[in-house]
Amino acid sequence: MATNTKQTIYDIAEKAGVSASTVGSALNGTWKSRRISEATVERIQEIAKKLNYSVNLQARALRNAKSGLVGMVLPQHDNRFFSSVGQCFSNETRGREALPVIVSARRERDQELDAVRGLIDASVDALMLVGTSHPNDLSDLCLRANIPHVFVDQPCDYAPSVVSENRAGAKALTKVLLKEYPDVDPSSIYFLGGDAGLPATGQRIVGFKDALSEKGFEATDAQIVACGYQRRAAMDALQRVYEDRGSLPLVLVINSIGCFEGVLEFLVQLPSKVVDACGIGAFDYDPFGGLLRHPVPMMRQRAEEMVKRAYEHLDNKDTRPQITYIQPELILPKYGYRF
Repeated sequence: MATNTKQTIYDIAEKAGVSASTVGSALNGTWKSRRISEATVERIQEIAKKLNYSVNLQARALRNAKSGLVGMVLPQHDNRFFSSVGQCFSNETRGREALPVIVSARRERDQELDAVRGLIDASVDALMLVGTSHPNDLSDLCLRANIPHVFVDQPCDYAPSVVSENRAGAKALTKVLLKEYPDVDPSSIYFLGGDAGLPATGQRIVGFKDALSEKGFEATDAQIVACGYQRRAAMDALQRVYEDRGSLPLVLVINSIGCFEGVLEFLVQLPSKVVDACGIGAFDYDPFGGLLRHPVPMMRQRAEEMVKRAYEHLDNKDTRPQITYIQPELILPKYGYRF
C-alpha cells in the first residue's frame, strides 16, 4: 500500500529482506555487475513502486557530481527503427534511475555537432550517438569534454560502437529474392536507397554484391541507386529507373524503411500486374509490410539488443574503440514465398 511518508532505501531493504546496497544496485541499474538475481530486482522494484519511492536526482547529483541525464542524438524520430532505438534507450535509461534526453539531428554534420555541444553544456553524464554522419568529429568533442559515449548503427574510430551486421544481412535478404526469382536477368537486379558514403549503406551494398557474385552476376554502377534516405528521393529515383528501363527491375532491394515508403508511393500508380512481376525486399522492418498483398521479405534490425549492448559499454566504462556486431533478423512473409 502506498504511503505519504517519505521512504528510504532502508525501508525497501527491510521489506525485501535484503541489504540497502542491494536495493541501491537494483534501482540504479548496476545489479548485473553484482550478480543480483533478476527475481530479486523485480521484487525490490515492485516494493519501491508500492512505497512511492523515487530517487532525488538533484541530491544524487550533488553527492556524485552527476546530473542524472543521459543524452541521445539520432537522425530522426519519424522512422520505425530510430523511434524503436529511442524508446529502448528511454526504457534502459529510466531503469537506471536517470532521465533520457533525445535530440534529432537529421544526419547533418552541423546539427549533430550543435546537438552534442548542447548536451555537453547540459552536463549529461553520458551520450549514445545513433546513425550519425560524422562519428569521429562527434567523438572528438566528447573526448575533449571527458564525456563517456558510445555509437550505435554507425561505427566510430575513437569509441565503442554497436552496429547491425549489415553486410551479412543484406546478402541474406538478396539471396532470398534471387532464390524466389531464379531466372532473373542480372541487369534487372537493383539496390535502392541510403548513402553509399556511410558505413551502414556501404556494407549493405557489399552484401548485395556478394549475393549476386555467388550467382555469377556482377552489379553495374547503374544498378546501385544510393539516393539517400528520404521518402520522396526514393520515389523519384525509382520513377527514373522505371522510365529509363521502360519497366520495373525484376528484383529490388530497398535500403531503409523511409525509402520503402517512397517506393510504395510510386508503385501504387502502376498496374497491379506490373508490380506483381517485381520481387521486393526491404532492409529495415515495418510490421504493416506483412499485410501487403505483394509479399515483401524484410530484414529487422534488433534495436533493443543494440541499445542494451551499447549501455553495457557505458556501464563498464569502456573507452577502447571496438565494434560489436548484432545480427539482424530476416522476417519472411507468411504467404507468397516458397520458404
